[in-house]
Amino acid sequence: MHGNFENCLAVTLGYEGGWSDHPSDPGGATMKGITLATYRRFRTGATKTQLRNIPAKDVETIYRAGYWDTVNGDRLAAGVDLATFDAGVNSGPTRARKWLMASIGGPDHETVQKLCAKRLGFMRSLAIWTTFGKGWSRRVAEIEAKGVAWALANAVGPVQTREQLAKEAAAATTASKKQTVGAGTAGTATTAGSGDVLLNPQHADQIAGWVLGGLLTAGAVVAAILIVRAIVHRQRAAAYAAEAERVML
Repeated sequence: MHGNFENCLAVTLGYEGGWSDHPSDPGGATMKGITLATYRRFRTGATKTQLRNIPAKDVETIYRAGYWDTVNGDRLAAGVDLATFDAGVNSGPTRARKWLMASIGGPDHETVQKLCAKRLGFMRSLAIWTTFGKGWSRRVAEIEAKGVAWALANAVGPVQTREQLAKEAAAATTASKKQTVGAGTAGTATTAGSGDVLLNPQHADQIAGWVLGGLLTAGAVVAAILIVRAIVHRQRAAAYAAEAERVML
């Protein structure tokens, strides 16, 4: 939506945060989500120290030119713009546009949901999901809920917006409970002492590692997948409930 760049950037920067130089992050050193390679395209020869002290005006210029304008943010509806922009920042504008084009159809809030589902599916296919998955899925859940809230607010009144957000939270809670129960009956792991871990969503990273390492039986793989899905829906439920509370009646 034209004029919504600042709002979307503020939300995204809340996740990109400050300085990061995680050895498992393929992007390398980053500040406010901007990698050293990206900053060097903007300022030739920039150092890590300069990146760490990047001026706010440079941050805004890079995000607007490199992401917002690239996904045509000013032409997108409220909520859809946030979901597309944030996906572009995380996974590249080309992928974000592809997900958007595959999600268009129906009300704007449904476009947001479809896009976020495609984004999460891509993230779960990455090998580094076991390291970053819990944080990624929480971010996508919160972006989805906020994008849906913005889209609804642009289409209906605050009462209907809150009611719809509350319904989404309830539906996600129900889905999470069903998948947790399903995981408990799907199978057990072949590794010693791991049966109760499969039933504990707090061990999602360990479960995902077993899946990738081929250490689970077929039934236990199903259980592991259901556990991960249960966690995702639990995060979605919390995000939608939080957005519902923010609606001013």
